[in-house]
Amino acid sequence: MKNLIIIGCSGHAAEIVDYINYINNNSKCKKYNLLGFVDNTDKYYTHYGFKEKFLGNADKHIVNKDAYYILGIGNMSIRRKVIDEYLIKGAKFETIIHPTALISKTAKICDGSLIAHNVSIGPKAIIGNFCVINSRSTIGHDSVIGENNFISPQVVIGGFVKIGNENMLGTNSCVTPGVNIGNFNKIMAGMAILNNLNDNEIAFFRYKEKLVIRNSKN
Repeated sequence: MKNLIIIGCSGHAAEIVDYINYINNNSKCKKYNLLGFVDNTDKYYTHYGFKEKFLGNADKHIVNKDAYYILGIGNMSIRRKVIDEYLIKGAKFETIIHPTALISKTAKICDGSLIAHNVSIGPKAIIGNFCVINSRSTIGHDSVIGENNFISPQVVIGGFVKIGNENMLGTNSCVTPGVNIGNFNKIMAGMAILNNLNDNEIAFFRYKEKLVIRNSKN
């Protein structure tokens, strides 16, 4: 059984707690012992009513050499800073894979990544360090996802896609097969990426139109 500490106490951390509980409850023996949380505020710790301990300020935290860490922060502007600081301190990061995820035997999941429930990862796909592949997302065969990418729920990534580092893909977005995406990009919810993206680009809908068709009553 591994001791585990979550960095962060917000909604993303709360989801991770649910995953850990599911893993423990559906394993022959308990896999993780969640020691608690570190964060720079206990606001969300109180909000979510966690039963595990609040272990103090994340910036001042002394790394526990007998524990593994998982990043419970969704904010892209903060994630990299925290990762780098904790690696310098000597933290070991755990890769967490929800038991309901369907992952090909030839796929590779790297250190510190989180694979949520009902995710599908195809043959020869590679998921880099510290990525979040959120619930019900699909990563196609032979796709390569770099480091610290946040893939929101229900994202579909086709086969032979290449994605760099530090990208955020919004809910229900999709990337068609063979497309290359660089680094530090933001793809907003519902976007279909049909062509390559470079670095530091934002893909979003310029115009939004809502149509409501109502049947008139005779």
